[in-house]
Amino acid sequence: MKKAFSLSVIVAAVLGILVYAQEKKDPVMPISKEIPKAMSKEEVSKISDEEWKKRLTPEQYAILRKSGTERSNGKVYKEFKQQGGGTYFCVGCNTELFSSKEKFDAQCGWPAFYDPSKSKNVKSVIETDGSGRIEVRCATCDGHLGHVFKGEGFNTPTDQRYCINGTVLKFVPAEAVEAAKKAMAAEAAKKTSEEKRKKGE
Repeated sequence: MKKAFSLSVIVAAVLGILVYAQEKKDPVMPISKEIPKAMSKEEVSKISDEEWKKRLTPEQYAILRKSGTERSNGKVYKEFKQQGGGTYFCVGCNTELFSSKEKFDAQCGWPAFYDPSKSKNVKSVIETDGSGRIEVRCATCDGHLGHVFKGEGFNTPTDQRYCINGTVLKFVPAEAVEAAKKAMAAEAAKKTSEEKRKKGE
């Protein structure tokens, strides 16, 4: 009896370690080491519902395309709280949405920002169910991101809380963003130099 009990404890411990290792290995929120290439509205308009199902995980699809909501205080929220500086992109079309500069701890169980990093890339829609809630959607792919709440008394520059589903965000660390900006600046400088050289010939 004691041996059977000891064996079951060992098996449970091993399974727990394997699950923990898998969770550590596979983040819910995708992380990219480079700035993803954003899609255009025209490109997005050609994606069928079946194609969205192939491009996204089941949870991403349920939230982004069917206006679902992830569980509060879940793994993705823990990942979000531990992330340092960086930029957040739409997981569906790679449009830049938010950055760590606007990120704050609202203690609501979901990622929170007081403003988008690119306001033109985020649109707000008043829900028609009579709740008066304001839905937040990606302006490029029209994917559901979450909701925005105003006047809650947060000590932020806007007193707005963009309550966003972290599952539909793609995180790019600040060092990757800076490296990309430097590469773009170097490429632009090279192009300018070549144009000047051609004019001087």
